[in-house]
Amino acid sequence: MATTAERIAEVLESHVRPIIESHGGGIEFVNYDEVSGVLKVQLYGACGGCPGAAATLQGLVEGVVRRYVPEMKEVVQA
Repeated sequence: MATTAERIAEVLESHVRPIIESHGGGIEFVNYDEVSGVLKVQLYGACGGCPGAAATLQGLVEGVVRRYVPEMKEVVQA
């Protein structure tokens, strides 16, 4: 069985990355803390310096990942 971090990485790759890339950006899995439930990701490209990056993390990344991995509590920019 896959670890929580592996499941999150798969969701990022298959569901989140295509959306982010369609806007000229990218996303990289950095770390997942099992105890706190905090996922750290790095946004880059057009999304890295975008004023809407915080909204992207909360609205898109957090929403999609939670749908598949409900034990993930929060997404933060690394």
